[in-house]
Amino acid sequence: MSTSTPTNAAARITAEVTSWPGVRATDGSRGELSFMVGKREIGHLHGDRSAHFAFPRDVAAQLRDEGRIGPHPAFPEHPKLGARRIGDDADVADVIALLRSNYDRIAPTAGA
Repeated sequence: MSTSTPTNAAARITAEVTSWPGVRATDGSRGELSFMVGKREIGHLHGDRSAHFAFPRDVAAQLRDEGRIGPHPAFPEHPKLGARRIGDDADVADVIALLRSNYDRIAPTAGA
């Protein structure tokens, strides 16, 4: 393994997501690492263990039905919010895909 390749989940996700045009990572007030496009967040990480997102209501419902996200721990009844546990490489890949879906939806309107 190369020493330049990130090995932990958060580092791998951050390296990929911040390579997209206009994305910056910023520390949040609750210990999270937020990914921002302009003033809009596309999602955030809580270390290597979980990712949180906000999606349009219909998208969030479909992702829940597919088992790709579960309820947000602080707002479990909120229909637009979701969370994804990170446990293995497949989870890392899906978190990146979920962040990318928000990026593709938000980036054109964020002025980034």
